[in-house]
Amino acid sequence: MEAIFDMGPAEPCPAPFNLAEHVLGHGHAPEDKIALAVVGPSRAERWSYARLMAAVRGVGTGLLEQGFAPGDIVLMRIGNQPEFPIAYLGAIAAGLVPVPTSPQLTESEVAAMIADLAPATILHAPDVPCPDAACSVIDTQTMRGWYALPPVDWHRGDPNRLAYIVYTSGTSGTPRAVAHAHRAIWARRMMVTGWYGLGPDDRLLHAGAFNWTFTLGTGLLDPWSVGATALIPAAGVEHAQIPLLLRRHEASLFAAAPGVYRSILKHHDKLDLPRLRHGLAAGEKLAGPIREAWRHATGTEVYEAFGMSECSTFISSAPDSPADPDALGRPQPGRRVAILGENRPVSIGDEGEIAIHRSDPGLMLGYRGAEQETAARFRGDWFVTGDKGRMDAEFQVFYLGRADDMMNAGGYRVSPIEVEAALLAHPGIDEAGVTDVEIKPGVSIIAAFWAGPEALSDTDLAAWCETRLARYKQPRHFQRLEALPKNANGKLVRKELKAQISL
Repeated sequence: MEAIFDMGPAEPCPAPFNLAEHVLGHGHAPEDKIALAVVGPSRAERWSYARLMAAVRGVGTGLLEQGFAPGDIVLMRIGNQPEFPIAYLGAIAAGLVPVPTSPQLTESEVAAMIADLAPATILHAPDVPCPDAACSVIDTQTMRGWYALPPVDWHRGDPNRLAYIVYTSGTSGTPRAVAHAHRAIWARRMMVTGWYGLGPDDRLLHAGAFNWTFTLGTGLLDPWSVGATALIPAAGVEHAQIPLLLRRHEASLFAAAPGVYRSILKHHDKLDLPRLRHGLAAGEKLAGPIREAWRHATGTEVYEAFGMSECSTFISSAPDSPADPDALGRPQPGRRVAILGENRPVSIGDEGEIAIHRSDPGLMLGYRGAEQETAARFRGDWFVTGDKGRMDAEFQVFYLGRADDMMNAGGYRVSPIEVEAALLAHPGIDEAGVTDVEIKPGVSIIAAFWAGPEALSDTDLAAWCETRLARYKQPRHFQRLEALPKNANGKLVRKELKAQISL
């Protein structure tokens, strides 16, 4: 029996279609219902569905009044604030193409994106790094003035047309622009029952910042699509304070990366959360001890999901479909997932590469401007993820690690080549190699190994990386070696670096 999950094709996306209209325009919730609450220990900022809808459609009108046209690219340099999802949906409502980016990126990293994208404009919050650009730059204060403008008409069209772009680290070390269609939001409906157990009466608190794509999708767009309430911690909220917010704001669902669960449990042995039904985790594999500790502390389960920037999440456990503790879960209903060998699916129980069918409505359009790299990710009709796994007879998928050297840093995938390039630019480094190292169950860091003529302090190396790499890409451990491990052809063997670490 081949390792394939195929319960038939997903329901096709309707046409004409607009992603932002699907999220906000179907009347799932009364206008006065709270769509968003930005919550802190002492205050909360609340947005009703009517206020959110007006702001989104007003931003769409404002962008068109600036002379921009459907298809134009809008680079977003906005931090952890409500303006982030409003700008994102406002651009899409008008048919423009937003590119959400992490505020942690340095000016040099953003400059490379600007050169790659040639955006028509940049929406910029003053406290977020952004280099000088030839295009127009619109500050968030100006954008807020658009909230009261007349509502833009939804720009409807082919659901397969470009809607937004996100960046992900490529195996080549160059971050790739991942192009997604409007239909991507339609595919997320499979997560509502296949992972979340989400309904209009839910109040979902996501521990991430507005500007993380995990938060944007799971914490905001999906709750709004069903008329639920999204809760986001205010800037500066510590992980130890999150249980207070969960209780005070009667959250029924909680979503976070595994590291956040771990951090909360360091401060709390027991949590009294009477309204919480369960937690949701994604971004990296959830360690068994964290799951058990959360269950002991709260009496609730954590359901995890597996996905990537190219297709969001498509394998998960769920309240109606719990998985074995060591499994990622099962493919969500409507997905077509296989475990591939070289040219075809392997047998049930055998190891291979996790793959999703090219017909999935959530799958990317491709890497923008990189047709060959896009084609290289497909084997026939299957998109290969680069992650190894196996499938059992009950279609549970078990994660077995990366098929390449990509690293996972707090839920972000990071290319070692990109970090090595930053290190090799240092005049005192002749060779560099990086890998992620698990320092205790469920906790991994990026470790940098280097060779050079003179000793260099960790402090100096950390400062060097700080100006060249976003924080989540920066090594947390530096180690000098006489020489880095290489194969017979002189190529770096990153897998051998882990054995040489000295903490």
